[in-house]
Amino acid sequence: MQDFEKAFIELSTRAGALRFGEFKLKSGRVSPYFFNAGEFCTGAQLATLADCYASKIVASGIQFDGLFGPAYKGIPLVAATAVALAENHAVDVPYTYNRKEAKNHGEGGTLVGAALRGKILILDDVITAGTAIRESLELLQGSPGVEVCGVLVGLDRQERADGGLSAVDALAREAGIPVLSIVAFEHLLDFLSKDGSQTGDSPRILKMMQEYRQKYGA
Repeated sequence: MQDFEKAFIELSTRAGALRFGEFKLKSGRVSPYFFNAGEFCTGAQLATLADCYASKIVASGIQFDGLFGPAYKGIPLVAATAVALAENHAVDVPYTYNRKEAKNHGEGGTLVGAALRGKILILDDVITAGTAIRESLELLQGSPGVEVCGVLVGLDRQERADGGLSAVDALAREAGIPVLSIVAFEHLLDFLSKDGSQTGDSPRILKMMQEYRQKYGA
């Protein structure tokens, strides 16, 4: 496991963004873990989170000209990641985000930040059904001179959805672009098996996670 992957999981557990136990999902499945990026709510947490995103971007080698963050959780994420790229990796790129409601005064429109051009990398927290990302793809692909070059999320649940593919794999196939993640379900298993003492009853949680993967893993 790379340093930024471990840092992401440790940050998520400390902040309460990643919790282990029993959680009923919208799908009706009972999951042994739950991830909510809304729990990253301090400056220090956001700085560490953004550097995890920036480190993954650099490590992936993906070529891009700008970043895009879907409203709402993608807004602080894309801004902080742009800062982390500039300060920690000497990569200075523009960023843009959208409003959910169009503004009909001032500059108007739904987009805020840099003008979209070239290869754009979308950042978000997690893909569940992929609705927000698909809305962003529709918005960006309708902009002249813009090519969506990929999507980066914090966590890939690697969980079967309709058709047997995970939500990430389904989106990647549908859109024809790479969909990357900082960590995936397999990283959580690795973490629990080696460093899971901070989660409490780690042997029981690890067993629940393994059973969940066997039942629902993509």
